[in-house]
Amino acid sequence: MAMRFLLVACSLVAIASAGNFYQEFDVTWGGDRAKNLDNGQLLTLSLDKASGSGFQSKNQYLFGKIDMQIKLVPGNSAGTVTAYYLSSQGPTHDEIDFEFLGNLSGDPYTLHTNVFTQGKGNREMQFKLWFDPTDDFHTYSILWNPRHVIFMVDGTPIRDFKNLESRGIAFPNSQPMRIYSSLWNADDWATRGGLVKTDWSRAPFTASYRNFKANTCVPSSATSECASNSVPSNGGWWNQELDSMGQQRMKWVQKNYMIYNYCSDLKRFPQGLPPECSIA
Repeated sequence: MAMRFLLVACSLVAIASAGNFYQEFDVTWGGDRAKNLDNGQLLTLSLDKASGSGFQSKNQYLFGKIDMQIKLVPGNSAGTVTAYYLSSQGPTHDEIDFEFLGNLSGDPYTLHTNVFTQGKGNREMQFKLWFDPTDDFHTYSILWNPRHVIFMVDGTPIRDFKNLESRGIAFPNSQPMRIYSSLWNADDWATRGGLVKTDWSRAPFTASYRNFKANTCVPSSATSECASNSVPSNGGWWNQELDSMGQQRMKWVQKNYMIYNYCSDLKRFPQGLPPECSIA
């Protein structure tokens, strides 16, 4: 069972240069609030009082290393959420989330992360960033292989969700997922628990995307397999995990910038913390 992921039929697609948004993504809602610019090298999403906007990848992925450079909504972004995530479909879906919760001018964004397996989430970790994510583009990465889901910001790991299936804890390794991103209004909860509402006089709010890169396994009907012996030499993501330096950097982020960890929330889980929280 632990090795069942080796039998998934896939073709390995490596995109080593910046992806073209025309070729890689479809705008799914919001109409012309989503704009492809610079011949597909830049994509922007906008939010106004009538609607937000979003896009999704043309391909589905089963494991890979995915990078996206994002410049978040500047100024007073309170009430807005910029979501960037992988997800399958259905009531038992898997999902790997980055969500950026806006704030008042001068106050930092909250970076919200979560992992869903077989329809179950409740694995939130939240961070403040150590830079202003609105003054320039920064790279937000998901490394997803058979042993780890690692969240990274500008190459710095902030979270590592490990495969603990041998201990009875579900791991996302059998459902292909698409990339989704959206900019939407969530002022009922996003900023200070909903106390701060969206200031529509500042609309439209805009987030920008560029330099999508992916080294991934794309499910297909071909006979090739997404297995370790089919990954080329430049596909090191398949076996990648944090070395001692990566673990130290992640601990530094979690010590200095993590503001919420579900594994520390005893009030939320009075019957006991989720089982992965007690496994080193």
